[in-house]
Amino acid sequence: MVFDIVEECFSMQMWNPEKTTQTEEIIDSAANFQDEMLAKINAAKSKADFRPIRSEIENAAVDFINKLNELN
Repeated sequence: MVFDIVEECFSMQMWNPEKTTQTEEIIDSAANFQDEMLAKINAAKSKADFRPIRSEIENAAVDFINKLNELN
């Protein structure tokens, strides 16, 4: 998901250079989110530990998509 968000930001920068600042903020946020999720995944010990992580990822995906849509 993070790679798709970053790719969409780069495409937006190419077609709308005036939105570079906003898209760079989204890229930074997505990279930080990925690092946080990887740390949580690595710390998970059981299948039950993954349920809240999955939910957090799904919610973040919606948030990132909404942020991108707001730029259009």
